[in-house]
Amino acid sequence: MRKSIITAICLLLAFSGSMSAQGTGKKWTLQDCIDYALQNNIQLKKNSLQKRSAQEDVLQSRAELLPSLNASTAQNIVYRPFIASGQSTVANGYVQSSIDKVYYNGNYSVNGNWTVWNGNRNRNTIKLNEMNAQLAELDSAITARNIEERIVKLFVQILYSHEAIAVSQQSLETSRLNEQRGQTMVDVGKMSRADLSQLTAQRAQDEYNIVAAESNVKNFKFQLKQLLELSDLEDFEIEIPTYTDAQALEQIPPLGSVYVNALDNRPEMQRARLAIESSDVSIDIAKSGSMPTVGISGGFGTNTTSMSDRAWGSQMKTNLDFSVGATLSIPIFDNRQTKTAVNKAKIQRESYLLDLQDQQKTLYNTIETYWIDATTNQSKFKAAQIATQSQQASYELLSEQFRLGLKNIIELMTGKTNLVQAQQNELESKYTTIYNIYMLKFYQR
Repeated sequence: MRKSIITAICLLLAFSGSMSAQGTGKKWTLQDCIDYALQNNIQLKKNSLQKRSAQEDVLQSRAELLPSLNASTAQNIVYRPFIASGQSTVANGYVQSSIDKVYYNGNYSVNGNWTVWNGNRNRNTIKLNEMNAQLAELDSAITARNIEERIVKLFVQILYSHEAIAVSQQSLETSRLNEQRGQTMVDVGKMSRADLSQLTAQRAQDEYNIVAAESNVKNFKFQLKQLLELSDLEDFEIEIPTYTDAQALEQIPPLGSVYVNALDNRPEMQRARLAIESSDVSIDIAKSGSMPTVGISGGFGTNTTSMSDRAWGSQMKTNLDFSVGATLSIPIFDNRQTKTAVNKAKIQRESYLLDLQDQQKTLYNTIETYWIDATTNQSKFKAAQIATQSQQASYELLSEQFRLGLKNIIELMTGKTNLVQAQQNELESKYTTIYNIYMLKFYQR
């Protein structure tokens, strides 16, 4: 869809060659710029990391549905310096006694816990994290759309400025011809040097206009390079596509249909609606704080000690025990924590509803602006075409009359100024129309 739109306004040519940013002599088409930016823009890369982080939260919340299992062991050495009794033995007719002030204990256990039900908080948490992952993906889509809009605007500005250079160069050639003609007339005494100086000033002004237009092209290219993260590319050149007047005269998409499609397709609108849905889940999670929690636990363990005469293996066996239990936790008074959480979740939902209304208003205003600009400039372009043809014919007649001495220098310069202005008006209205038609189709898709 994107390529068909770009083709429709002749801003896309066939791409040849590799996508290497360092390729010598490479000329970038509009599609090249868009594709490269979507792959290399730093903000988009950050958004990608946010999506991955959100997906990790989804996996974590799903794992919370499963029981937890832990194995533990504790090894302790105990010292009792003031123990009062010990062990006595008889050897060789003598009674011998010993007191063990230092002894060793070992404990070993495996325990499992499973939350059976907690007011459906765990499952709602999964839903919320899945929605957050979708929100992160939509954030990335919004950033991509914004980048594409900026690239298209800069690209069209470069095309317009490039065309303005051609108009200024054509005007400069005419000014030089008039200056040469004036010099000839001065030489034969048919014109004063004061009039010749005005022709010279007009030629100098046209040269200045060319330099200014070339500076605009460089500035727009610099901005485009920054957007593409191409700060190290010196010979950045774009492919200048062919164009026709028919592209500025094509049918403008209806305002209503563009807006309706944009409501369904634009990622910022999808994000606003999804945020409202996520707030509903947040309310359910907050309400679960007032519900009971049921859990099951179980485990087994054993212990050993150096105070026993039995072997380590025998102690491990005889001291082995198993346990199974269930817990029920019923919240009675939580210092208003649950009620506060529910109310804040509801307030957040109201805020998201206002965000949706604001997004709808902003979207309509943006589309209406593009539609008005497209409609107005298309009408201007039609009028400018006629004005340019009229001014061209008028200037050619003035130039001939000036050569015959029937018109003075002021009339000639005025006629040329009017012609250049008509050409600039035609050029500006043409590219403005093309850009706004493109943007209407961009918002419609």
